[in-house]
Amino acid sequence: MVYINSKKEIELMREACRLTYLTHKEIEKNIKPGITTWELDKIAEKFIKDCKAIPAQKGYPSGVRGIPDFPATLCISINDEVIHGIPSKKVQLKDGDVVSIDLVVLKDGFHGDAARTYIVGTPTKEKQRLLDVTKQAFFEGIKQAVPGNRIGDVSHAIGEYVKKNGYSVVREFQGHGIGREMHQDPGIPNYGKAGKGVRLEPGMTLAIEPMVIQGKPDILELEDGWTIVTEDGSLSAHYENTILITENEPEILTIL
Repeated sequence: MVYINSKKEIELMREACRLTYLTHKEIEKNIKPGITTWELDKIAEKFIKDCKAIPAQKGYPSGVRGIPDFPATLCISINDEVIHGIPSKKVQLKDGDVVSIDLVVLKDGFHGDAARTYIVGTPTKEKQRLLDVTKQAFFEGIKQAVPGNRIGDVSHAIGEYVKKNGYSVVREFQGHGIGREMHQDPGIPNYGKAGKGVRLEPGMTLAIEPMVIQGKPDILELEDGWTIVTEDGSLSAHYENTILITENEPEILTIL
């Protein structure tokens, strides 16, 4: 069921999303060669808790027997890792790494969700282009996020922009509604047909998140039951914001 937020609920969403943005800015200051992904995770967890909020991804259930709940505050995915990478004391960032960080903050019963991809140290033109296309795919998508349009209009715009630029989108994972639950209806694929799907209405809050692969779209799941990697070993990038459907243009809640 698609949920329409009240004015009070939207204000609570704004605060959760503000803290999500600020957490990303705190992480960004610490991304450098030599730091471990575990250290980044601890920085984020402390910052969120100091803000009297909850790192919502920590303990998120896998839903699969034998696979433990997600153990960390952040999903940190490096190079060919697409999403859901688990932070580790053994993994140090290196110059040139492409690092995607996804985080969700829970505050006063509502969630904020955003992902960013960074290049450690000095970027190459090839890697920077991947990040630029992924980010712009999000903005191409939300041009369609207006009342009366449908989810398919957003999905189609994202997928066509990525394809036009010579990359692939992940088809098995998608964006989603968000609010009291981290994942709510509707699902928002990064490809699709315009004019199809749920109609957009003011008060809907959505997490729109292009996941873009430099090579073929095929993916694999690692033995940890969480980490998703590209099958051909090509680089991947991820860009996500929580947005609000308004009477006019969409409002991005996780950018200040």
